[in-house]
Amino acid sequence: MMDPEMPSWQKAAQAKRQAILDAIPQQWRIQHVSPPLDVTGEFIQGFLTSREIEITEADAVAITAQTTSGNWSAVEVTEAFCHRAAIAHQLVNCLHEIFFEDALRVAKELDEHLAATGKPKGPLHGLPVSLKDQFHVKGVDTTMGYVGWIGTYQGKKDDPRHRVAESELVRELRNLGAVLFCKTSVPVTLMAGETANHIIGYTWNPKNRNLSSGGSSGGEGALIALRGSPAGFGTDIGGSVRIPASFNGIFGLRPSAGRMPYEGAANSIDGQNTILSVIGPLATSIGALKLVFKAVLSQEPWQYDPLSLPLPWREDIENLTKRLFTDKKGAASQLSFGILRHDGLVEPQPSVKVAIDFMERILRDLGHQVIEWDTGLCREGKEIASKTYDMDGGADLLSHIALSGEAEIPQCSVEPGKHLNASEVAALNVQKREYQKKYMDYWNSTSKLTTTGRPVDAVICPTAPHAAVIPGKYRHTGYTTFVNTLDYTSLVFPICRADKHLRSMTQRSEFLSELDRKIYEEYDAEIYHGGPIGLQLIGRRLEEEKIFTIAEYLCEQVKLYTGQEDLANPSIDL
Repeated sequence: MMDPEMPSWQKAAQAKRQAILDAIPQQWRIQHVSPPLDVTGEFIQGFLTSREIEITEADAVAITAQTTSGNWSAVEVTEAFCHRAAIAHQLVNCLHEIFFEDALRVAKELDEHLAATGKPKGPLHGLPVSLKDQFHVKGVDTTMGYVGWIGTYQGKKDDPRHRVAESELVRELRNLGAVLFCKTSVPVTLMAGETANHIIGYTWNPKNRNLSSGGSSGGEGALIALRGSPAGFGTDIGGSVRIPASFNGIFGLRPSAGRMPYEGAANSIDGQNTILSVIGPLATSIGALKLVFKAVLSQEPWQYDPLSLPLPWREDIENLTKRLFTDKKGAASQLSFGILRHDGLVEPQPSVKVAIDFMERILRDLGHQVIEWDTGLCREGKEIASKTYDMDGGADLLSHIALSGEAEIPQCSVEPGKHLNASEVAALNVQKREYQKKYMDYWNSTSKLTTTGRPVDAVICPTAPHAAVIPGKYRHTGYTTFVNTLDYTSLVFPICRADKHLRSMTQRSEFLSELDRKIYEEYDAEIYHGGPIGLQLIGRRLEEEKIFTIAEYLCEQVKLYTGQEDLANPSIDL
């Protein structure tokens, strides 16, 4: 029953929230359950059959091996993930749109196609894929968390594209045989490291529900961590794929601009071209991440998206990279890594520091070279990014909030500011280009320091100064935004979880900045305990094949080193 005195925007948000719940079949509703802090693993499995557990615990590589061969039906796989996604949403608020019935219809058609032709529709035949709520899907709203976008096309009422338009990525995924079944939650405005909006509330971290799932692809991160989806796609303009990947203990890729098709997707501050938002996959394994990335490239998106680059998957680079660490006879077997311990503004909290040290120890034990990376280059990259996000004085974000008159959310607040004029935007673009050149020259100069004679192969650094963050405490994006300014490739992989027993490492008397002091003072070992931590593996621009290959190698070595078969559920003794 709605309060008649309730503002109209609250009524609209409440009605949409209820519509999402109503889309969940009655038999999948959770009744009278008090969830623990960690709702992954055995807890969520308790709502599923053994067969559903078998299916949903498999990664996308294993699933497609079964669905493309006909061993598992697309309908059975789709229904299992729809069920698990429905449970996931009721536990952590991770879905904006549910279209399970349409997904099952598509899955049935795929099964019929395989039966009639003996061939799968594509490499993703029968694979359920989730999407961040920026992608248009026919028959489904795209709200991006804005109350004023409900029932409209990107806030435009009576626009004929509403519930008809589809994003280019959606078209390609359908061609590949993927089954689209839900869209995931985002923070209103997208420009936030936590996910909250007035439609579904706050998206919690499934591995510690005292903490955030991150943002802005927070719903994707939470859903995939709960195995409610084997793979999905988010976007990243300042860390929005990498932060949720790190916070939820899964894998995520921020490719360089132009590798994935953005055509037809909704966005905030659309038309700002100084730093482009990019689409990147998230998944439960490195193999799954690579599978969906390669599959999209096989569709030649550059034929349909004017900003996509004509770069198919380059096996020659993949093979060349493999040879760097498979030749056991000499220096060619050695890789060199830069280790960025902090970004010059904020030092990481204890568990993140230990994660970096842990990774460094593995690299050294494997015989690879480790070089201390210059922390002084991050600050300018972050400053350029901050100016870019604010160049219109917040006008775009505020205009979408104003459509409904909804109140601002603390994690997503926007302060009106100064508009940059054309000359100021041009100057910012020059500054960015000069920064990119400066960073390129520095990276090249490391060839003088490595025993291989090559520049450093990749850089390892934190994704954030903390594990999955305490709600309302995400204050610093410096570890991710400088990568966006550079347009570098960055892949996040899970490494460990925060440990409250590291209190002895918390004593500090000197700080890099006042923000560093504030984040240090907000550290609470008890609350952070169990929060996932992921590290970034950073390559240079358009080095996706190289970074995928190195990441695959490193993840296998970490598994061998720790005895952990599943890095997405680490229990490493720090």
